[in-house]
Parts: sequence; structure tokens; C-alpha cells
Amino acid sequence: MSEIKTIGILTSGGDAPGMNAAIRAVARAAMGNGMKVMGIKRGYHGLLRGEIEELTSRDVSDIIQRGGTFLQTARSKNFATEEGVKKGVEVLKIFGIDAIVVIGGDGSFKGARDLANNGIATVGIPGTIDNDVGCTDYTIGYDTALNTAMEAIDKIRDTASSHERCSVVEVMGRNAGYIPVSLAIANGAEAVMVPEYPYDLDEIKRNIIEGRNRGKRHYIIVVSEGVGGSGALCKNIEETTGIETRATVLGHMQRGGNPSVLDRVTATKMGAYAADLLAKGIYNRVVVQKDGKITDLDINEALQTKKTLNKEELDLVERMSK
Repeated sequence: MSEIKTIGILTSGGDAPGMNAAIRAVARAAMGNGMKVMGIKRGYHGLLRGEIEELTSRDVSDIIQRGGTFLQTARSKNFATEEGVKKGVEVLKIFGIDAIVVIGGDGSFKGARDLANNGIATVGIPGTIDNDVGCTDYTIGYDTALNTAMEAIDKIRDTASSHERCSVVEVMGRNAGYIPVSLAIANGAEAVMVPEYPYDLDEIKRNIIEGRNRGKRHYIIVVSEGVGGSGALCKNIEETTGIETRATVLGHMQRGGNPSVLDRVTATKMGAYAADLLAKGIYNRVVVQKDGKITDLDINEALQTKKTLNKEELDLVERMSK
């Protein structure tokens, strides 16, 4: 491929705090390297519709502190087809875009790989609150989502204590338990339920009863949305223990809010690194954090890499609940 002169940026999949910081870093680093930058609205869906316009340094001003993504995001069934990918390539060529930076999770990176296989230079940046991208130790948005949910659970604990109540709190994590386990540790929960490992409901109820007998006035159970069934779980616990039990589903509030220092810094480092890769003619990579350092992997290797929830952290929740 000849020298990369124009790059496009898009955000795809679920939004995550820190995406704006990543966009800003990619854009400003790329401009500093003499490249033209195009913003692609609404992910791959917007790409297919040609929702593309040039970004200036002013366009990415005053966004580092904002949650969400000012480029917006959407899911695209059409792009998942061979015809959709070919159309995406055609649109990029129409706009003179030589390379594309994709900010999102594994699903977004699969789209980037498909573009790479069709001759478009790509670089991925991991942005998802679930922290479930296998190739990286950390994904942009995770820390902010944890702090948002932690503060919410702290407030739920206050009212649970006032009423001697058990609170079942359902948090995000459809296929991965990183959010619920971290929150269970941070909030001192009595139990946590995640998709990766089975749980013993009878043991959880026994621990609640034993806690009441020791004088406990509140009980917190954190449940991953991938486990679900919070309402039925509350009914089961209340019928067995006699303790008033209520469910709270935190939902999409976990995606919102101003990004934390960690997410702003990580996003800025990753964004600048991605732009510098393209300036050096290095592409079809995913920017990752490994052992505290920002580095990169081949996109195919990145998609094949898996990581698993640390069972020791799950066990720590139980140890701390006694």
C-alpha cells in the first residue's frame, strides 16, 4: 500500500466512556503526522450510508470529558454480509480514505478484519465497558462503568440497611462477569452470580440467614445480566428467608457519565498509538494494553485470543462475605 494520507475513525457496538477521548487522540495525532482525518458517523451503519465528513482539530475540542461518542454508534446487520463489506470498501474509496481506525469490541474488530481482508488498512482500539476483549488486559470504559455502578450500589445499600432488606442488583455483563465480580468485591456483596461459573442458590440463602443471625442489617447480591432472572431470584430468597428482597436493574446508566482519569489517559495513549502506527505504514493491528504497556497485535491473532475470569476473585467475594 502507498503512503496513508487520509484516515477514517468510527465507533461501533455499545458506547463506552472514553471513546471521545480516543477519537480526539487519534485525530490530533494523525493531523500532527500530516494526515487528513474523516469522521464516520454511526459506525458501520453510517459507513454504508456515507455519513462521513472531515474532522478538524476544533471538531474534537471539548470532548475529552464527555461520555458516549460524539460520532455516535449503531449496529449494522448489512455490514455483516459479504455484500455489505464490499460496499463499505467502495464508500471508503469514494471518500479517499486509505485507512480506518475502529473503536469498539470484538464484534467491531471482526468488521475491521473483513475490511482488512478487502484491502483497507485498519487499526482497532478496544472500547467496551465489559472489559471482555480477550487480547487486552483493559478496555476503554471499564473503570468509569465500575465507578458509576459502585456509587449506585452504595446508595442501594443505605436504603437496604434502613429496611433490613436484601437487594439483588443486576449489572451489565451479558457474556462476561468482570463487571459484577469487581463490583461485588468493591461493594462488599454477600454473593455474585456470573455466566462463567455455576452458583449454589441454597448456599447463598444459607449465608443470608446466617448473616441475619449474626446481626447483619442488609444483604447485597450482584447479578450479571447474562444470568438474569432478578425478579424470580428475589421471590425465591424472600420466600425462603423471610427477608424483604428487592431487585434493581442498573441497565444503561452504567454506560453514561464523564470518563474517569484512567479511561481518559488510557484512551489518549491508545488513540495516539493507533495514529502513529498508521503514520509508520503499520496496519491491520489492534492496539492493546499488556502488563501496563500499550502495544499492538495482528488483528487475526487478537480475535483468536481469549481470556477468562479469574476464579480467585470470585472466591474472594465469598471469603469477604463471612
